[in-house]
Amino acid sequence: MRHVGLNLLYLVPGEVGGSEIYARRLIAALAAERPDVRFTAFAGREAAPSLRDEGWPPNAVVHELPVNAAVKPVRAAAELTLLPAAAARAGVDLLHSLGTTSPPLTRGASVVTVLDLIYEHYPDTFPTAARLGLKALVGPGARAATRVIAISKAVKADVVERLRVPAGHVDVVYLGFGMRREARPTAEAALRARLGLGGGRVVLCVSAALVHKNLDRLIDAFSQLGSGFEDCRLVLAGHAGREQARLAELAASRGVGERVVLTGWIDAADLEGLYALAACCAYPSLHEGFGLPVLEAMVRGVPLACSDATALPEVAGDAAELFDPLDTSAIAGALQRLLVDADHAARLSERGRQRAATFTWERCARDTLATYQRALSTGSRGSVG
Repeated sequence: MRHVGLNLLYLVPGEVGGSEIYARRLIAALAAERPDVRFTAFAGREAAPSLRDEGWPPNAVVHELPVNAAVKPVRAAAELTLLPAAAARAGVDLLHSLGTTSPPLTRGASVVTVLDLIYEHYPDTFPTAARLGLKALVGPGARAATRVIAISKAVKADVVERLRVPAGHVDVVYLGFGMRREARPTAEAALRARLGLGGGRVVLCVSAALVHKNLDRLIDAFSQLGSGFEDCRLVLAGHAGREQARLAELAASRGVGERVVLTGWIDAADLEGLYALAACCAYPSLHEGFGLPVLEAMVRGVPLACSDATALPEVAGDAAELFDPLDTSAIAGALQRLLVDADHAARLSERGRQRAATFTWERCARDTLATYQRALSTGSRGSVG
């Protein structure tokens, strides 16, 4: 293995969530792990400049394709046509697509990482054209790939069942903990004053306001905490868009409108400040391919109450208070335990730090390289040339 191509055409900075962290951190770790291998990241116009500034080792380079990746039909067409041709001209031994979709026809071995199949489970989360596009692209690409990487056992089960990929062709490779903690936290007093948090306890949820993130039930559960929790604030940190007004109305209708704070998008310093002051974190999602926010809370030692759905128990293990995300009473009970039982919260905090430390990008890179070797030893399945 001398030259690996990396398909990052899906990457539009700031718009693709955890998959952007995955690409940036994995490539850095791959290049460091194998300085004898050249890694070429194929990216569109939006991502190429910031990827070049990422500070990767010198054996990781960026090849910009003349594609506006934010226009999804254009990106999909480029992935099927321009990308395989560019990879062939570059002479890559293997092409790894990191963003769930991949070209079904490539020259040589190919790997695709399937991040999740949420479009199958929660189709209303996606515009009709995007959902139909994913259904048309993901399955054929995964079945044609030499090997598939799933980022959890839950995703692997989905890939086998829904995409009809043989289990023996799918490797589970866990992610590392995501964000670089370079930002200096905003001072607690300033953050409390600006966001209207008062002086009480804060329950933090870092999540975009998407259907499967289950924020409605979290607000309902928070409203059920009752006597003794009047000082608490629930902070929903993440892009809410058109959902912001609806969630605010829901909180008001439950009698907690003044105690539920929707921040919208916040910068890294404010997010670090919120983690630092939070009494606990809550992550009630109904469906996750992995769940980076779970690791982000644990690595910072914030006690965590977490859904027991899909991949989340794989990541959280025994380091979180798990609950049924469909049961608002169960969510409320989990929050109460963390807010009332300081010893239990402290135990989970310590377990969280220890568990999060095992999810490293170095391990992710080594396991990914092992998949590359399997793919190259197998030969190309469903490829041409």
